[in-house]
Amino acid sequence: MNQPLANIHPDARIGNNVRIEPFATIYGDVEIGDDCWIGPNAVLMDGARLGKGVQIFPGAVVSSIPQDLKFAGEKTTVVIGDNTVIREFVTISRGTIDRFKTEIGKNCLIMAYVHVAHDCLIGDGCIIANAVQLAGHVVIEDFVVIGGTSAVHQFVKIGAHAMVSGGSLVRKDVPPYVKAGREPLSYVGVNSVGLRRRNFSNEKIEEIQDLFRIIYLEGNNYTKACDMIELEFTPSKERDEIINFIRSSDRGIMRGYGGSSNGKSSAPVI
Repeated sequence: MNQPLANIHPDARIGNNVRIEPFATIYGDVEIGDDCWIGPNAVLMDGARLGKGVQIFPGAVVSSIPQDLKFAGEKTTVVIGDNTVIREFVTISRGTIDRFKTEIGKNCLIMAYVHVAHDCLIGDGCIIANAVQLAGHVVIEDFVVIGGTSAVHQFVKIGAHAMVSGGSLVRKDVPPYVKAGREPLSYVGVNSVGLRRRNFSNEKIEEIQDLFRIIYLEGNNYTKACDMIELEFTPSKERDEIINFIRSSDRGIMRGYGGSSNGKSSAPVI
């Protein structure tokens, strides 16, 4: 471990082969797994929990106190999975009494100037591009890509394998496997390129496209669309994941291509 000029609390729990650069600050209630790299001027505050092989770039602040007026000093954490990269000047707030943690999964890339607010849950393999702002209680499932400078409203959920266009304002839930773009944010197709990169077969991608054709392109409200899919399609992981996502959405899902708005999505945006 190398830490010339770094400020490391003696109570911090630091694994093997960890490199800590000058002027980094490590608080006492911090755990750092093996093979991590902590860059110059990075700050790991109380509650930071890093897995193995995590990289924290200069100026990042991990596990700061939540920007939530309801926070009352409860003991909470930020958990970062193995091999995740946190780039320059990222800020990650620890949890509140709601979930008691903010969590980022394994093998993620969180680019420069991203803010991850309290109680966010981010899955494995996600890419969050530069200057994305995530409000509190956001859930992002595995292998999601969010384009730069996008802003995600509190309590929004983004489904697995979705891709959100840069500069988007995400006010509604984004179902799994789709591309989201335009303003207001809308369905613009299935994320077929991303799915092929993750070894989805052409037949499976076509099945997902058929599902979303019923949901977004045939004028059905979302309740009817889900009922039709259950009747017409053989059960599969993807079919059930899409149906369950839509039926469990609290904020309602984003609108369809061309501005159509069905089911829960017709509620006013606030």
